Amino acid sequence: MAEEGDIITPLDLDAPAAPLANGEDTSPAIGLISQYIKDLSVENPNAPDSYQWQDAPEVSIDFNIGARPLGPDVHEIEMKMTATSKAPQGTQYVVELLYGALIGMRNVTDEQAHPFLFAEGPRLVFPFARRIIADAVRDAGYPPLLLEPIDFNGLYMSQLQARQAEELAAGTAGQA
Repeated sequence: MAEEGDIITPLDLDAPAAPLANGEDTSPAIGLISQYIKDLSVENPNAPDSYQWQDAPEVSIDFNIGARPLGPDVHEIEMKMTATSKAPQGTQYVVELLYGALIGMRNVTDEQAHPFLFAEGPRLVFPFARRIIADAVRDAGYPPLLLEPIDFNGLYMSQLQARQAEELAAGTAGQA
């Protein structure tokens, strides 16, 4: 607790529990190393005619998340997003983005790594991918596509529960 009149609490950084020498630290650590565009495709098949269409288009967004180890302490997250705008007259645009991120992990169990790679990591990089999609749609000549935030943690939990329910149902069906 800070002394009265002080607003800064001493952290006692020189306490006996000093950091261990490099390579001897066994505490878990996760960090974002880099993020990048792996592939970006913008299709504007009916331009310039589509700029004159008066009907409201139907916009669909699809996304998929994958992860893979690149080494003992480095994983790659891939987020694929596809934005498609269609009007009764035809397709206005299709934007496909494959966005990657390198994640460094040390002393993290598989039970901790999996939710990070498929929920928390995508949550961290989504705003950057969302901006790329918005800019690509704008650069194709349409109003920027402003995507709402996605609850990756909620989606992860619901898919995990669905998978567990399927496994339970398959186990029950196999016993009958």
